[in-house]
Amino acid sequence: MRLRPLALALALAMTGLCACANGGGADRAGLGPFANEAQPPPAMDAPGLSEETAMTCDAEPLAWTIGRVADEALVAKAKADSGSRGVRVIRPGMAVTMDYREDRLNLEVDEQDRVTRAYCG
Repeated sequence: MRLRPLALALALAMTGLCACANGGGADRAGLGPFANEAQPPPAMDAPGLSEETAMTCDAEPLAWTIGRVADEALVAKAKADSGSRGVRVIRPGMAVTMDYREDRLNLEVDEQDRVTRAYCG
């Protein structure tokens, strides 16, 4: 009598293993059974990841933004002038993460959306 539940559990486990081994469908781009597996990140010394091509932010040339309204055009120009990869507009009372990102420009604005501070991080 005990053999029946054990056999059922084993059969279900094998069914699940077979489904996982197959990848759940057809091979993607000829990658075989590993098509759905996450690829490892590129090595730090891989071509294209040198310090010369790494994007960093430089807020020094952004003094012109202080006091101006942070509209779409200003944000885009500030991003380009700073060389940053991303921009975060921080409004009064807005919750923000404390993580430091050297490729991110932060624009603090007041209640009228005028820039009060431009910094990287």
